Amino acid sequence: MKETDYRQAYEQEHLKCADLAARVADLEAKNEELEWKLGRIKNNPLWKAAKPVRNGLHWVIRQKDRLKNCGGPRGVIHKIGYKKREREAMKQYGTASFPTPEQAAAERDTVFPRMVKISILVPLWNNEREFQIEMLDSVMNQTYGNWELCLADGSDQEHAYIGEICREYAARADGRIVYQHLEKNGGIAGNTNACLQMATGEYIGLLDQDDILHPSVLYEYAKAINEQGADYLYCDETTFKSGNIDHMLTMHFKPDYAPDNLRANNYICHFSVFARSLLDGNELFRTRFDGSQDHDMILRLTDNARKIVHVPRLMYYWRSHSGSTASNIEAKPYAIEAAKGAVAEHLRKHGYEHFKIESTRAFETIFRIRYQIMGTPKISIVIANKDHREDLRRCVSSIREKSTYDNYEIIIVENNSVTEEIKDYYSQLLGYEYAGEAQKGNQELRSADGRISVVSYHGEFNYSAVNNLGVKYATGEYILLLNNDTEVITVNWMEELLMYAQREDVGATGAKLYYPDKTIQHAGVVLGLGAHRTAGHSHYGQHRQNLGYMGRLCYAQDVSAVTGACLLVKKETFLSVGGLDEGFAVSLNDVDFCLKLRERGLLNVFTPFAELFHYESASRGLDNNGERAERYNRESEKFREKWKAVLEAGDPYYNPNFSLDRSDFSVRQS
Repeated sequence: MKETDYRQAYEQEHLKCADLAARVADLEAKNEELEWKLGRIKNNPLWKAAKPVRNGLHWVIRQKDRLKNCGGPRGVIHKIGYKKREREAMKQYGTASFPTPEQAAAERDTVFPRMVKISILVPLWNNEREFQIEMLDSVMNQTYGNWELCLADGSDQEHAYIGEICREYAARADGRIVYQHLEKNGGIAGNTNACLQMATGEYIGLLDQDDILHPSVLYEYAKAINEQGADYLYCDETTFKSGNIDHMLTMHFKPDYAPDNLRANNYICHFSVFARSLLDGNELFRTRFDGSQDHDMILRLTDNARKIVHVPRLMYYWRSHSGSTASNIEAKPYAIEAAKGAVAEHLRKHGYEHFKIESTRAFETIFRIRYQIMGTPKISIVIANKDHREDLRRCVSSIREKSTYDNYEIIIVENNSVTEEIKDYYSQLLGYEYAGEAQKGNQELRSADGRISVVSYHGEFNYSAVNNLGVKYATGEYILLLNNDTEVITVNWMEELLMYAQREDVGATGAKLYYPDKTIQHAGVVLGLGAHRTAGHSHYGQHRQNLGYMGRLCYAQDVSAVTGACLLVKKETFLSVGGLDEGFAVSLNDVDFCLKLRERGLLNVFTPFAELFHYESASRGLDNNGERAERYNRESEKFREKWKAVLEAGDPYYNPNFSLDRSDFSVRQS
């Protein structure tokens, strides 16, 4: 590089910095002026006297906002309907799901090739008498018999009855209950580590002193160990109140192992059972993470595990009572910082630096993780277009005016437009006249600054072929497939996508898309969802402010697929799987592409922090009638045939207890 080139590059960067500094200075001046005006208002006697009136108005506004956040009256009706379906579904869980006497006998008589011993660790401290008895009974009633219950008790003298109860149960447990009273209470971490010292099992299970196990949970785990070679296992769980497991507050149906979900949210939680060998000589719980010791442990052990198995049955009952974490995370405020520390250590172990972990509006221990972007790689934004000048203008203008990421190019793949207005717009973008048909011999026309090009595609519309052509002309390291009927909302949308797409273990990254009325169009794709049993969008139609099922609209997570309406992927990765399958001319090509990435062992990530409007189907209409419906049916059949085994296995990130007829995580009725 010549010295003049270096000087020119330096001057350009200097100008950018100066411009940014000027913008910051302007904003600071405006902020100072607004603070001064606000101070004058607050010190005004009339303002102070009107406080009761304001409080009343604020209450009305809050109720209005709650209604709005539900999506208006229609959203409220939906929420009521969802709660009603959930209450109805609850009847098939709890004690209704316990084995019949005949089933229990059959499970007890089952002899597996490996009758592994499972040591269940329960740290005790000043437990309630009835909680203690119910927990012990739930272990004693297990249909799988090769278990060991290890109890380390740090209770004070006032709670000496805990020891009496434990010794009574130990006397009739055939040596399977081991109890020790500790000289000093070591907290959850210390007491659990004391339990581990007593354990002799090949597998270790973790149970809280006030919770309850389903009678068949150890049987299901032993079965998974034998059939799948599982070395880390967990199940679905519920919180309950009033001492009755049928009085459920929430039912948490979990995805299979998803590393991005786990970093942002300890969704695995209960009931963890794992091969003792996974500890590899290290501590089970580390006292410096007390309060979130389980999240730290799960992150470490799942890293070491060879086969993580999720048993999709509700088999752990988490008691909600005053002082429990299930009741209120604020009962243990130190847990929040401990959880952030555990995630931070895990990220550093995986080579990440300069990240930021923040609590989200969903919950204090559900995190937004901001990864450092390595360098400033070029992103090639590929946009297919036919006519629709206003859609394209809105899309391109929003990219240029709102994006904070600067190193990108826009490649518009022109597909047989006929209107003069779109040709005029191409001329504006290019900086010279776009002659249309006269320029068919020159497939790419690029603007003087190189930021925008128009590539001509000739032939019948095929979304896959159109985008594959655009990629051939891309000069960036990354490809961003973008529909022409989208509009940028969040200014750092490209950065939010890029921080995941740059990872070696990630294939495609997708954004959160809204309809113009701010209801959700895309928040990740679920396999098998919908009438065609191909794929559908989760949380479809929910309001923008909705937290999602168990907070899932508030953190980045692994999904089976993301929509091609806004999809970022490394160009090298795009090409390595053959790009978009042109056999899917219009529909399901994006899902097919993501499944090809998944076949390579790559993760697909949805992030709710990159947001765009999507004026869906403005370009091509809906696929619900006539020739379009027939074409969609054909492509659906092709998709179901190609991915038959994957569809039969079910979406690993969508629990089989959920209905495939609805996108709102309604529980399937048995």
